[in-house]
Amino acid sequence: MSDPFKKLVSALESRMAGLASKAVSGLPAELGTITGGGLKLDSFNHAIPDYLVADWLAKLHVPKFSLTGTMTTPVQADGTPLPGASVSQPIRFDFDKTEVEEVRLNWQEGLRAGDRVLAVPVNNGSQAVVVCKVVGAGG
Repeated sequence: MSDPFKKLVSALESRMAGLASKAVSGLPAELGTITGGGLKLDSFNHAIPDYLVADWLAKLHVPKFSLTGTMTTPVQADGTPLPGASVSQPIRFDFDKTEVEEVRLNWQEGLRAGDRVLAVPVNNGSQAVVVCKVVGAGG
């Protein structure tokens, strides 16, 4: 069974690998840290308060897939079973192949002080564009 989220991650990794190869070939990308005062690049002693964040638009291709599980009915709005609820036998849920035309990959609101990021300095280093958040291989 194919996992649609693995395909999304794979597509994003391919896109980032393309960006990384450009970085190695001359684009001055570097690591930085989001601080309370802005973006602190590893190679610069001061935070850049006026930094930018990349805003990606992508087309998402979700393949046909199915999930097998059980249902509990009835439930409250938060999903907790009501007293006397019953659990059904295993049920298969089928989902058709679909394409989502525009998926906005904007993590600006999710950036917090202490987050490590990959950034590209612009305007002679007076600004920088945060390309993505960087996390350890373990998550």
